[in-house]
Amino acid sequence: MSKFLTAIQPSGLLHLGNYIGAIEPAVESQQENELRMFVVDYHAITVPQKPDELRQNILNATAIYLACGIDPNKTLLFQQSQVPQHTELAWLLNCTVRMSELERMTQYKDKAKARGENVLVGLFDYPVLMAADILLYDTDVVPVGEDQKQHVELARDLAIRFNRDFGETFVVPEPRIKKVGGRIMGLDDPMKKMSKSAGSAKNYISLLDDEETLRKKIMSASTDSEGKVAFDESRPGITNLVTIFSIVAKKSFEQIELDYVGKGYGDFKKDLAEALTLFLMPLQTKIKTYLEHEDELIKILNAGSIRAREEAERKMEIVRKRIGVKL
Repeated sequence: MSKFLTAIQPSGLLHLGNYIGAIEPAVESQQENELRMFVVDYHAITVPQKPDELRQNILNATAIYLACGIDPNKTLLFQQSQVPQHTELAWLLNCTVRMSELERMTQYKDKAKARGENVLVGLFDYPVLMAADILLYDTDVVPVGEDQKQHVELARDLAIRFNRDFGETFVVPEPRIKKVGGRIMGLDDPMKKMSKSAGSAKNYISLLDDEETLRKKIMSASTDSEGKVAFDESRPGITNLVTIFSIVAKKSFEQIELDYVGKGYGDFKKDLAEALTLFLMPLQTKIKTYLEHEDELIKILNAGSIRAREEAERKMEIVRKRIGVKL
């Protein structure tokens, strides 16, 4: 039985890309593996957050996890900030990582470019905290989107370096990228991934978007001038929409292409919007039901966090001894 680990930032409402790339694979992996899934609230504050909104987003993320099928009886579900060993290990790893390694991180460079001199140190150091998240739990597999693969590779490098310098301590994790839908792109810009932090709400499909909002977003989604529905990587806009349709309607790319021979983007987008509505409505009902019971969500997170602290502390006892600070 392998140990899997998945986490998503509670910064804004989770979107379809989060579901396809991270939540759905996590639900599948918990059936035959040990899964640790948590709300990474300390990662969320690498960009400014309003405290009340952050608190609500933590609850929203928990409700979405549960509604999508995460079972706290099978999965260790917890809140990152309730487990101080994450930040402790991150500091120790900071003392092994090179500046040059962090400066190479593509995601940092992309986000820093938009913020200029206002970029926070936490955003630069984000991958080290992510490495600590992973290494604390002897994680074997980390299901991630293509954009996060580089961060898992850094975690691997740090584990190997620590093991070399201080003795065998950490499992070296493997990234696992979903073959279809591993990176869902923005509706308004198919050259960039779907993101909660995008400048426009037209970029993403929130898991809580209503039918009318969904329809408007899909009908305005970027395509091209060819007018032919096809999965063609040289045409990122329509390929992104075909990928989404394939996943939510459980149809092959070939079947979708056949269904729209002789039809235009208008018919395709209308049917995609309907498929998304049918896909999301039952999920939204479950999410709203969970959010009506806030105390239960907090209880679940607290119980999972206690178990996570116990497990993380066992690892940190070993780490402190290895580096020589435990007397």
